[in-house]
Amino acid sequence: MAKFKRLLITGASGMLGGELRKRLTDVADVVRLSGRRDVGALQAHEEQMTCDLADMDAVMELTRDVDAVVHLGGVSSENTFESIMQSNILGFYNLYEGCRKNGVKRVTWASSVHAIGFYPTTQVLDTDVPLRPDSNYGVSKAFGEALAQYYWDKYALESVSVRIYSSFPKPADRRHLNTYLSFDDCAECFRRSLLAPVVGHTVIYGVSDNTVKLVDNRKSAHIGFRPKDSSEPFRAELEASTPEPSIDDKFISTHGGGFASAGHFED
Repeated sequence: MAKFKRLLITGASGMLGGELRKRLTDVADVVRLSGRRDVGALQAHEEQMTCDLADMDAVMELTRDVDAVVHLGGVSSENTFESIMQSNILGFYNLYEGCRKNGVKRVTWASSVHAIGFYPTTQVLDTDVPLRPDSNYGVSKAFGEALAQYYWDKYALESVSVRIYSSFPKPADRRHLNTYLSFDDCAECFRRSLLAPVVGHTVIYGVSDNTVKLVDNRKSAHIGFRPKDSSEPFRAELEASTPEPSIDDKFISTHGGGFASAGHFED
């Protein structure tokens, strides 16, 4: 029996939204899919609502009759502050206000490594490290984590902030050997975040069981996320096809990779 009557997935027309849509069918009786683009053919248990998260009235309708949310919507990479502000800051606030007013029980959402991206990879990070965003995008994720904490402390709206590192079909470069999160592990992290009995506001790192451990999830063990995949099957191919980066290159020496480089997205 599904835990929720209706689950909302925002950003459902994006890559991760499409993958989680396929993998979270057992969590709710009805899955409401939202994005700025059409999400394609709907299954029997699905419904669709197009929504601009910067439009508060639209978000109020989007979150109506919803029990829980998987929030993947918004600008998904570095961009101008103006663009990120509309989707990732104003839109994120609108989502939480809609959830609060409509009685949503829990929000699980895609935070990011870029909220803590300036830490060196020589440091293994637990979930209590102070935020060190590496970009406008990272600042928006730091804002999101602060807002999630605020809504838990003040309104008892539960949240899990999933700091996703690199979730792709397979690792694309040498950095991903340490930061890879498979789609199956990503979906399992969100599933556990939705189904855990009590989460308050929990921060958890979204990383598969890679050989090199950059993060420590022991403080979020109550979620029950145990990744099963690893980047190791891709290592030989990647090391044979890509040059070894300099140890001082921020692409490999910081958790945030290229986002931590000066001029990554500057006018």
